[in-house]
Amino acid sequence: MKLTRDIQSLSVFKRDSSKFAKQMQKTKQPIVLTVNGKASLVVQDAESYEELLAAKEKLETLKAIQKGMAEIKNGESKSSDQFFQDFFQKYNIREDV
Repeated sequence: MKLTRDIQSLSVFKRDSSKFAKQMQKTKQPIVLTVNGKASLVVQDAESYEELLAAKEKLETLKAIQKGMAEIKNGESKSSDQFFQDFFQKYNIREDV
């Protein structure tokens, strides 16, 4: 991130929005918009945003896998047989269905 390029006031952004849109598409860097000198908004191109969402989803998946593995290691898991027995009992489902 280049501070002089990627941090702009909201009023400058509104005035030159097409220029900044082209910049974001070219650099793939977001722009931090300020209001009264304080960071207020972050704007980025759609492709970079999609990549950010994909990375977030991947991170959440990895965290869930790590949590599950830690539960197994700590003996906090149950067998599939026990899971289904508890599930059927909880929801009053006959197992012979």
